[in-house]
Amino acid sequence: MSDIKKVVLAYSGGLDTSVIVRWLQDTYNCEVVTFTADIGQGEEVEPARAKAEALGVKEIYIEDLREEFVRDYVFPMFRANTIYEGEYLLGTSIARPLIAKRLIDIANETGADAISHGATGKGNDQVRFELGAYALKPGVKVIAPWREWDLNSREKLLQYCEERDIPVEMKKGKSPYSMDANLLHISYEGINLEDPWAEAEEEMWRWSVSPEAAPNEPTYVELTYKKGDIVAIDGQDMKPHVVLETLNKLAGANGIGRLDIVENRYVGMKSRGCYETPGGTIMLRAHRAIESITLDREVAHLKDSIMPRYAEVIYNGYWWSPEREALQALIDQTQHYVNGTVRLKLYKGNVDVVGRKSEDSLFDEKIATFEEDQGAYDQKDAEGFIKLNALRLRIAAGKGRKL
Repeated sequence: MSDIKKVVLAYSGGLDTSVIVRWLQDTYNCEVVTFTADIGQGEEVEPARAKAEALGVKEIYIEDLREEFVRDYVFPMFRANTIYEGEYLLGTSIARPLIAKRLIDIANETGADAISHGATGKGNDQVRFELGAYALKPGVKVIAPWREWDLNSREKLLQYCEERDIPVEMKKGKSPYSMDANLLHISYEGINLEDPWAEAEEEMWRWSVSPEAAPNEPTYVELTYKKGDIVAIDGQDMKPHVVLETLNKLAGANGIGRLDIVENRYVGMKSRGCYETPGGTIMLRAHRAIESITLDREVAHLKDSIMPRYAEVIYNGYWWSPEREALQALIDQTQHYVNGTVRLKLYKGNVDVVGRKSEDSLFDEKIATFEEDQGAYDQKDAEGFIKLNALRLRIAAGKGRKL
Protein backbone atom coordinates (compact mmCIF):
# COMPACT_ATOMS: atom_id res chain seq x y z
CA MET A 1 0.00 0.00 0.00
CA SER A 2 1.34 3.42 -0.93
CA ASP A 3 2.51 5.76 1.83
CA ILE A 4 1.47 8.68 -0.38
CA LYS A 5 -1.89 9.96 0.84
CA LYS A 6 -2.06 13.37 -0.83
CA VAL A 7 -0.29 14.87 -3.86
CA VAL A 8 -0.22 18.46 -5.13
CA LEU A 9 -0.23 18.50 -8.92
CA ALA A 10 0.72 21.40 -11.20
CA TYR A 11 -2.46 21.25 -13.26
CA SER A 12 -3.23 22.97 -16.56
CA GLY A 13 -6.50 21.22 -17.33
CA GLY A 14 -5.13 19.85 -20.58
CA LEU A 15 -4.83 16.26 -21.77
CA ASP A 16 -1.60 15.34 -20.01
CA THR A 17 -2.40 16.69 -16.57
CA SER A 18 -6.00 15.43 -16.69
CA VAL A 19 -4.63 11.94 -17.28
CA ILE A 20 -2.11 12.49 -14.47
CA VAL A 21 -4.90 13.24 -11.97
CA ARG A 22 -6.59 9.90 -12.61
CA TRP A 23 -3.26 8.06 -12.91
CA LEU A 24 -2.18 9.35 -9.49
CA GLN A 25 -5.52 8.31 -8.01
CA ASP A 26 -5.28 4.83 -9.54
CA THR A 27 -1.57 4.23 -9.01
CA TYR A 28 -1.09 5.67 -5.53
CA ASN A 29 -4.69 5.46 -4.26
CA CYS A 30 -4.21 9.02 -3.05
CA GLU A 31 -6.03 12.32 -2.89
CA VAL A 32 -4.98 14.85 -5.51
CA VAL A 33 -4.81 18.61 -4.95
CA THR A 34 -4.62 20.64 -8.15
CA PHE A 35 -2.76 23.93 -8.55
CA THR A 36 -3.34 26.09 -11.62
CA ALA A 37 -1.37 29.32 -12.00
CA ASP A 38 -2.28 32.29 -14.15
CA ILE A 39 1.10 33.70 -15.19
CA GLY A 40 -0.24 35.37 -18.30
CA GLN A 41 -0.49 32.41 -20.64
CA GLY A 42 -3.35 34.10 -22.47
CA GLU A 43 -5.96 31.45 -21.76
CA GLU A 44 -8.66 31.34 -19.11
CA VAL A 45 -7.55 29.27 -16.13
CA GLU A 46 -10.89 29.11 -14.34
CA PRO A 47 -12.22 26.25 -16.57
CA ALA A 48 -9.57 24.07 -14.91
CA ARG A 49 -11.76 24.12 -11.79
CA ALA A 50 -14.68 22.32 -13.46
CA LYS A 51 -12.32 19.81 -15.07
CA ALA A 52 -10.67 19.04 -11.74
CA GLU A 53 -14.03 18.69 -10.02
CA ALA A 54 -15.15 16.23 -12.71
CA LEU A 55 -12.11 14.13 -11.82
CA GLY A 56 -13.09 14.04 -8.16
CA VAL A 57 -10.64 16.66 -6.91
CA LYS A 58 -11.78 18.31 -3.67
CA GLU A 59 -8.98 20.84 -3.07
CA ILE A 60 -8.47 23.12 -6.06
CA TYR A 61 -6.08 26.08 -6.14
CA ILE A 62 -6.37 28.60 -8.98
CA GLU A 63 -4.20 31.68 -8.51
CA ASP A 64 -3.41 34.89 -10.39
CA LEU A 65 0.38 35.16 -10.10
CA ARG A 66 1.03 37.62 -12.92
CA GLU A 67 2.14 40.47 -10.68
CA GLU A 68 4.44 38.30 -8.56
CA PHE A 69 5.85 36.63 -11.66
CA VAL A 70 6.97 39.84 -13.34
CA ARG A 71 7.94 41.74 -10.17
CA ASP A 72 9.92 39.01 -8.40
CA TYR A 73 11.24 36.90 -11.26
CA VAL A 74 11.18 38.61 -14.68
CA PHE A 75 12.34 42.05 -13.53
CA PRO A 76 15.25 40.75 -11.40
CA MET A 77 16.40 38.65 -14.35
CA PHE A 78 16.30 41.60 -16.75
CA ARG A 79 18.40 43.72 -14.38
CA ALA A 80 21.23 41.42 -15.46
CA ASN A 81 20.45 41.73 -19.23
CA THR A 82 20.11 37.97 -19.18
CA ILE A 83 20.24 35.87 -22.34
CA TYR A 84 21.16 32.20 -22.67
CA GLU A 85 23.60 31.20 -25.41
CA GLY A 86 23.49 34.69 -26.84
CA GLU A 87 19.82 34.62 -27.89
CA TYR A 88 17.26 33.00 -25.59
CA LEU A 89 15.47 35.31 -23.13
CA LEU A 90 14.59 32.42 -20.78
CA GLY A 91 10.83 32.77 -20.95
CA THR A 92 10.05 29.21 -19.88
CA SER A 93 12.95 28.90 -17.45
CA ILE A 94 12.02 31.92 -15.33
CA ALA A 95 8.43 30.75 -14.74
CA ARG A 96 9.39 27.42 -13.19
CA PRO A 97 10.79 28.60 -9.84
CA LEU A 98 7.55 30.43 -9.04
CA ILE A 99 5.46 27.36 -9.82
CA ALA A 100 7.80 25.18 -7.76
CA LYS A 101 7.51 27.60 -4.85
CA ARG A 102 3.71 27.55 -4.90
CA LEU A 103 3.64 23.75 -5.20
CA ILE A 104 5.66 23.53 -2.00
CA ASP A 105 3.60 26.24 -0.28
CA ILE A 106 0.39 24.38 -1.08
CA ALA A 107 1.89 21.05 -0.03
CA ASN A 108 2.70 22.60 3.34
CA GLU A 109 -0.75 24.18 3.64
CA THR A 110 -2.63 20.99 2.79
CA GLY A 111 -0.35 18.49 4.52
CA ALA A 112 0.45 16.76 1.24
CA ASP A 113 3.08 14.03 1.08
CA ALA A 114 4.26 14.74 -2.46
CA ILE A 115 4.11 17.02 -5.46
CA SER A 116 3.73 16.10 -9.11
CA HIS A 117 4.19 17.70 -12.53
CA GLY A 118 3.63 16.88 -16.19
CA ALA A 119 7.13 17.56 -17.48
CA THR A 120 8.64 14.84 -19.64
CA GLY A 121 11.84 12.95 -18.95
CA LYS A 122 13.52 14.49 -22.00
CA GLY A 123 13.15 18.14 -21.07
CA ASN A 124 14.59 20.80 -18.80
CA ASP A 125 11.38 21.52 -16.90
CA GLN A 126 11.54 18.35 -14.83
CA VAL A 127 14.92 19.54 -13.57
CA ARG A 128 13.71 23.05 -12.85
CA PHE A 129 10.59 21.97 -10.97
CA GLU A 130 12.39 19.40 -8.90
CA LEU A 131 15.54 21.34 -8.08
CA GLY A 132 13.30 24.15 -6.86
CA ALA A 133 11.16 21.79 -4.82
CA TYR A 134 14.11 20.10 -3.14
CA ALA A 135 15.73 23.44 -2.35
CA LEU A 136 12.56 24.65 -0.64
CA LYS A 137 11.53 21.35 1.02
CA PRO A 138 14.44 18.90 1.12
CA GLY A 139 12.41 15.83 2.06
CA VAL A 140 9.58 16.30 -0.41
CA LYS A 141 8.54 13.35 -2.54
CA VAL A 142 8.32 14.16 -6.27
CA ILE A 143 6.19 12.06 -8.60
CA ALA A 144 7.00 12.48 -12.29
CA PRO A 145 4.49 10.31 -14.23
CA TRP A 146 6.31 10.63 -17.55
CA ARG A 147 9.27 8.83 -15.96
CA GLU A 148 7.06 6.07 -14.55
CA TRP A 149 4.20 5.24 -16.89
CA ASP A 150 4.14 3.79 -20.40
CA LEU A 151 1.66 6.32 -21.80
CA ASN A 152 4.29 7.74 -24.10
CA SER A 153 2.11 8.93 -26.98
CA ARG A 154 -0.96 11.09 -27.54
CA GLU A 155 -2.84 8.02 -28.78
CA LYS A 156 -2.17 6.12 -25.56
CA LEU A 157 -3.21 9.11 -23.48
CA LEU A 158 -6.49 9.41 -25.38
CA GLN A 159 -7.10 5.69 -25.02
CA TYR A 160 -6.51 5.98 -21.27
CA CYS A 161 -9.09 8.78 -21.15
CA GLU A 162 -11.63 6.74 -23.08
CA GLU A 163 -11.21 3.70 -20.86
CA ARG A 164 -11.71 5.75 -17.68
CA ASP A 165 -14.29 8.27 -18.89
CA ILE A 166 -11.95 11.21 -18.48
CA PRO A 167 -13.46 14.23 -20.26
CA VAL A 168 -11.07 15.69 -22.80
CA GLU A 169 -11.84 18.89 -24.66
CA MET A 170 -10.84 18.60 -28.30
CA LYS A 171 -10.45 22.20 -29.43
CA LYS A 172 -10.90 22.94 -33.11
CA GLY A 173 -7.97 24.72 -34.66
CA LYS A 174 -5.68 23.92 -31.74
CA SER A 175 -2.01 24.34 -32.56
CA PRO A 176 -0.21 21.07 -33.37
CA TYR A 177 2.94 22.39 -31.69
CA SER A 178 4.04 21.77 -28.15
CA MET A 179 3.58 25.22 -26.64
CA ASP A 180 4.30 26.98 -23.38
CA ALA A 181 3.19 30.52 -22.66
CA ASN A 182 3.40 33.12 -19.93
CA LEU A 183 3.58 36.91 -19.83
CA LEU A 184 7.20 36.90 -20.97
CA HIS A 185 6.97 34.57 -23.95
CA ILE A 186 5.35 31.78 -25.90
CA SER A 187 7.39 28.83 -27.16
CA TYR A 188 6.84 26.34 -29.98
CA GLU A 189 8.41 22.90 -30.38
CA GLY A 190 7.75 19.70 -32.30
CA ILE A 191 6.24 18.81 -35.69
CA ASN A 192 8.27 20.36 -38.55
CA LEU A 193 10.42 22.31 -36.08
CA GLU A 194 12.23 19.07 -35.24
CA ASP A 195 14.04 19.58 -38.55
CA PRO A 196 16.51 22.48 -37.99
CA TRP A 197 16.45 23.20 -41.73
CA ALA A 198 12.66 23.65 -41.94
CA GLU A 199 11.41 27.22 -41.77
CA ALA A 200 8.68 27.90 -39.23
CA GLU A 201 5.28 28.42 -40.79
CA GLU A 202 3.89 31.95 -40.62
CA GLU A 203 0.59 30.59 -39.26
CA MET A 204 2.40 29.25 -36.18
CA TRP A 205 3.12 32.64 -34.62
CA ARG A 206 0.49 33.92 -32.18
CA TRP A 207 1.72 37.15 -30.59
CA SER A 208 3.36 39.07 -33.41
CA VAL A 209 2.84 40.04 -37.00
CA SER A 210 5.67 39.38 -39.42
CA PRO A 211 8.06 42.31 -39.92
CA GLU A 212 6.88 42.48 -43.53
CA ALA A 213 3.27 42.96 -42.37
CA ALA A 214 4.12 45.49 -39.65
CA PRO A 215 3.03 49.14 -40.05
CA ASN A 216 4.96 51.35 -42.48
CA GLU A 217 5.23 54.08 -39.85
CA PRO A 218 7.39 53.65 -36.73
CA THR A 219 6.03 53.63 -33.19
CA TYR A 220 7.87 55.68 -30.57
CA VAL A 221 7.75 54.75 -26.89
CA GLU A 222 9.42 56.10 -23.76
CA LEU A 223 10.28 53.85 -20.81
CA THR A 224 11.02 55.27 -17.37
CA TYR A 225 13.39 53.33 -15.10
CA LYS A 226 13.85 53.31 -11.36
CA LYS A 227 16.64 51.18 -9.91
CA GLY A 228 16.79 49.10 -13.06
CA ASP A 229 13.06 48.37 -13.38
CA ILE A 230 10.53 49.96 -15.73
CA VAL A 231 7.99 51.93 -13.71
CA ALA A 232 6.24 53.93 -16.44
CA ILE A 233 5.50 53.87 -20.17
CA ASP A 234 5.08 57.21 -21.94
CA GLY A 235 4.90 58.87 -18.55
CA GLN A 236 2.11 56.65 -17.22
CA ASP A 237 2.95 54.73 -14.04
CA MET A 238 2.26 51.00 -14.34
CA LYS A 239 2.57 47.87 -12.24
CA PRO A 240 5.20 45.39 -13.47
CA HIS A 241 2.81 42.95 -15.10
CA VAL A 242 0.96 45.78 -16.88
CA VAL A 243 4.32 47.05 -18.17
CA LEU A 244 5.02 43.69 -19.77
CA GLU A 245 1.48 43.29 -21.12
CA THR A 246 1.69 46.74 -22.72
CA LEU A 247 5.11 46.15 -24.26
CA ASN A 248 3.99 42.78 -25.63
CA LYS A 249 1.19 44.50 -27.54
CA LEU A 250 3.38 47.33 -28.82
CA ALA A 251 6.19 45.04 -29.90
CA GLY A 252 3.96 42.35 -31.38
CA ALA A 253 2.15 44.91 -33.51
CA ASN A 254 5.52 46.01 -34.93
CA GLY A 255 6.82 42.53 -35.76
CA ILE A 256 9.26 42.41 -32.85
CA GLY A 257 10.29 39.44 -30.72
CA ARG A 258 10.47 36.34 -32.93
CA LEU A 259 13.34 33.92 -32.41
CA ASP A 260 14.30 30.59 -33.97
CA ILE A 261 17.17 28.79 -32.20
CA VAL A 262 18.80 25.47 -31.50
CA GLU A 263 19.71 25.42 -27.81
CA ASN A 264 21.67 23.07 -25.59
CA ARG A 265 19.38 21.54 -22.99
CA TYR A 266 20.71 20.85 -19.52
CA VAL A 267 19.79 17.17 -19.90
CA GLY A 268 22.30 16.88 -22.73
CA MET A 269 20.50 17.08 -26.06
CA LYS A 270 20.17 19.88 -28.56
CA SER A 271 16.66 21.17 -29.14
CA ARG A 272 15.23 23.43 -31.81
CA GLY A 273 12.53 25.82 -30.69
CA CYS A 274 10.83 29.03 -31.76
CA TYR A 275 9.97 31.78 -29.33
CA GLU A 276 8.00 34.99 -29.27
CA THR A 277 9.22 37.42 -26.61
CA PRO A 278 7.94 40.79 -27.83
CA GLY A 279 8.02 42.85 -24.63
CA GLY A 280 11.17 41.17 -23.39
CA THR A 281 13.03 42.09 -26.57
CA ILE A 282 12.23 45.75 -25.92
CA MET A 283 13.12 45.46 -22.24
CA LEU A 284 16.57 44.02 -22.94
CA ARG A 285 17.45 46.73 -25.45
CA ALA A 286 16.13 49.56 -23.30
CA HIS A 287 17.78 48.37 -20.09
CA ARG A 288 21.18 48.24 -21.73
CA ALA A 289 20.55 51.74 -23.05
CA ILE A 290 19.79 53.26 -19.64
CA GLU A 291 22.76 51.42 -18.13
CA SER A 292 25.02 52.84 -20.84
CA ILE A 293 24.75 56.33 -19.32
CA THR A 294 24.32 55.45 -15.63
CA LEU A 295 26.71 52.57 -14.92
CA ASP A 296 30.42 52.89 -14.23
CA ARG A 297 32.49 51.24 -16.96
CA GLU A 298 34.04 48.53 -14.80
CA VAL A 299 30.73 47.75 -13.10
CA ALA A 300 29.07 47.39 -16.51
CA HIS A 301 31.84 45.10 -17.75
CA LEU A 302 31.69 43.04 -14.56
CA LYS A 303 27.95 42.56 -15.06
CA ASP A 304 28.52 41.48 -18.64
CA SER A 305 31.16 38.98 -17.53
CA ILE A 306 28.91 37.23 -14.99
CA MET A 307 25.74 37.35 -17.07
CA PRO A 308 26.38 34.07 -18.97
CA ARG A 309 26.87 32.27 -15.65
CA TYR A 310 23.71 33.85 -14.25
CA ALA A 311 21.80 32.80 -17.38
CA GLU A 312 23.00 29.21 -17.04
CA VAL A 313 21.95 29.15 -13.40
CA ILE A 314 18.41 30.13 -14.35
CA TYR A 315 18.23 27.95 -17.47
CA ASN A 316 19.41 24.89 -15.58
CA GLY A 317 16.91 25.35 -12.76
CA TYR A 318 19.00 26.77 -9.93
CA TRP A 319 16.95 29.88 -9.13
CA TRP A 320 16.60 28.70 -5.51
CA SER A 321 20.34 28.29 -5.04
CA PRO A 322 22.98 30.17 -3.05
CA GLU A 323 24.92 31.03 -6.21
CA ARG A 324 21.87 32.68 -7.82
CA GLU A 325 21.19 34.66 -4.65
CA ALA A 326 24.82 35.78 -4.51
CA LEU A 327 24.81 36.82 -8.15
CA GLN A 328 21.47 38.57 -7.68
CA ALA A 329 22.81 40.55 -4.73
CA LEU A 330 25.69 41.82 -6.86
CA ILE A 331 23.41 42.61 -9.80
CA ASP A 332 20.87 44.45 -7.66
CA GLN A 333 23.65 46.46 -6.00
CA THR A 334 24.61 47.82 -9.42
CA GLN A 335 21.11 49.11 -10.12
CA HIS A 336 20.81 51.91 -7.52
CA TYR A 337 21.60 54.61 -10.09
CA VAL A 338 19.97 52.95 -13.10
CA ASN A 339 17.27 55.61 -13.27
CA GLY A 340 15.98 57.69 -16.14
CA THR A 341 14.15 57.45 -19.46
CA VAL A 342 14.86 55.65 -22.71
CA ARG A 343 13.16 56.57 -25.99
CA LEU A 344 12.77 53.78 -28.55
CA LYS A 345 11.67 53.54 -32.16
CA LEU A 346 9.84 50.32 -33.06
CA TYR A 347 9.76 49.56 -36.76
CA LYS A 348 9.29 46.34 -38.74
CA GLY A 349 10.98 43.96 -36.32
CA ASN A 350 13.61 46.43 -35.10
CA VAL A 351 14.05 48.13 -31.74
CA ASP A 352 16.21 51.24 -32.09
CA VAL A 353 17.34 53.34 -29.15
CA VAL A 354 16.92 56.97 -30.20
CA GLY A 355 17.32 58.73 -26.86
CA ARG A 356 18.31 58.26 -23.24
CA LYS A 357 18.45 60.68 -20.29
CA SER A 358 19.00 60.48 -16.55
CA GLU A 359 19.72 62.74 -13.61
CA ASP A 360 22.21 60.03 -12.62
CA SER A 361 23.96 60.05 -16.00
CA LEU A 362 27.74 59.72 -16.05
CA PHE A 363 27.88 61.09 -19.58
CA ASP A 364 29.67 64.44 -19.48
CA GLU A 365 29.14 66.51 -22.61
CA LYS A 366 31.99 68.87 -21.70
CA ILE A 367 34.47 65.98 -21.73
CA ALA A 368 33.00 63.98 -24.61
CA THR A 369 32.60 66.87 -27.05
CA PHE A 370 34.63 67.11 -30.25
CA GLU A 371 34.46 70.86 -29.92
CA GLU A 372 36.42 73.15 -27.55
CA ASP A 373 36.13 71.70 -24.04
CA GLN A 374 37.61 74.63 -22.08
CA GLY A 375 40.26 72.42 -20.51
CA ALA A 376 37.94 69.72 -19.21
CA TYR A 377 40.23 67.08 -20.75
CA ASP A 378 43.95 67.47 -21.44
CA GLN A 379 44.70 65.45 -24.56
CA LYS A 380 48.43 65.45 -23.74
CA ASP A 381 47.66 63.07 -20.84
CA ALA A 382 46.88 60.34 -23.37
CA GLU A 383 50.56 60.00 -24.38
CA GLY A 384 51.69 58.72 -20.99
CA PHE A 385 48.58 56.58 -20.65
CA ILE A 386 49.34 54.84 -23.94
CA LYS A 387 53.05 54.36 -23.18
CA LEU A 388 52.38 52.81 -19.78
CA ASN A 389 49.80 50.43 -21.21
CA ALA A 390 52.17 49.53 -24.05
CA LEU A 391 55.10 48.80 -21.71
CA ARG A 392 54.63 45.03 -21.48
CA LEU A 393 54.10 44.80 -25.23
CA ARG A 394 57.28 46.76 -25.93
CA ILE A 395 59.32 44.62 -23.52
CA ALA A 396 58.12 41.40 -25.09
CA ALA A 397 58.72 42.68 -28.61
CA GLY A 398 62.21 43.81 -27.59
CA LYS A 399 62.94 40.23 -26.52
CA GLY A 400 61.95 39.01 -29.95
CA ARG A 401 58.80 37.28 -28.77
CA LYS A 402 56.18 36.63 -31.40
CA LEU A 403 52.42 36.43 -30.84
